[in-house]
Amino acid sequence: MKKIIALLTAVLLLSALLAGCGGGGKTLTLNVYNWGEYISDGSEDSFNTVREFEKWYQETYGQKVKVNYTTFASNEDMYAKLSSGAVSYDVVVPSDYMIARMRENGMLLELNFDNIPNYEYIDKSFRGLYYDPDNKYTVPYTYGVTGIIYDANVVDEEDVGGWELLWNDHYKGNILQFNNSRDAFGTAMYKLGLDVNSTDRDVWNQALAELKAQAPLVKSYVMDEIYNMMESGEAAIGAYYAGDYFTMIDAQADGVDLRFYYPERTNYFVDAMCIPSCCQNKELAEIFINYMLSPEPAIANAEFIYYACPNTQVFNNDDYIQEMGAEAMEILYPPMSGFSSLYNQYAFRALDEQTQDYVNSLWESLKIN
Repeated sequence: MKKIIALLTAVLLLSALLAGCGGGGKTLTLNVYNWGEYISDGSEDSFNTVREFEKWYQETYGQKVKVNYTTFASNEDMYAKLSSGAVSYDVVVPSDYMIARMRENGMLLELNFDNIPNYEYIDKSFRGLYYDPDNKYTVPYTYGVTGIIYDANVVDEEDVGGWELLWNDHYKGNILQFNNSRDAFGTAMYKLGLDVNSTDRDVWNQALAELKAQAPLVKSYVMDEIYNMMESGEAAIGAYYAGDYFTMIDAQADGVDLRFYYPERTNYFVDAMCIPSCCQNKELAEIFINYMLSPEPAIANAEFIYYACPNTQVFNNDDYIQEMGAEAMEILYPPMSGFSSLYNQYAFRALDEQTQDYVNSLWESLKIN
């Protein structure tokens, strides 16, 4: 009996030891919800951020972790899924105006920055912004500006310049529009010189009328679908985010000559990593966020997705600057002071619930018709 007890004790001790070093311990799970095409994923010999984090975590903490990485196409899709209560995520990456809405609705957890020491490398221009004024809930991941991408082999240069290009009937059937309410209405409101954060229903009705006038010209309402359609030449004009332009020109087909410009009035945005209130492992989520800010994954992600990065370890890195090239750096990184001023003037803000509901109803009426 004593031998049996001793044997059982030894087995239990061995099991505990193996669990402690990750050999037989329970594999942790981290659920990350991000935009499509928004992380270096290992394709074309790139750095595989998710897999490298899993390896790094096991080497550092002696325990296995499995990252379930899924994507969304728009802030509104992400919000609807989270607010349904049917899913649970540990890290999400919304845009600024949606972060403000989630914060106001109690959908985000305050961060423990003791677990995110690399936050010190976030440029101070990106702290204290309206969506997180006390820097409690977010770590900026990328930032950028919305502009217009066009095929110079199809579009006359004399037509290029403002949002009007998206309403030019000469290119009927060649135009793509955003498939989300805020960005789509934004194109119309910037074109008309309207306040994109207005609570006046008449202002939104004017924008709806502009979108209705545009509708017969639109080939398709798109989000991630814009990549293939612009790269292949299936469409010639589309509004999208500056960083994605560089992804598209890397993959454009023969006979396609993609160009990009910023209209005078446009959306300046910040996307940030947050922890939603449905999170199941907050400390692990914070460790993942901190890892994303470390030099190797941060530079790899910035190079892969072609978005501007607020991390000083990225935009001050000589190898990164050389890899991106002069055109990309000029488009992606406007002067910090200028960016802050334009951001404060033109960025989307969180709409109150009544206004948001009204905008949603207008959007549904546009899509139905």
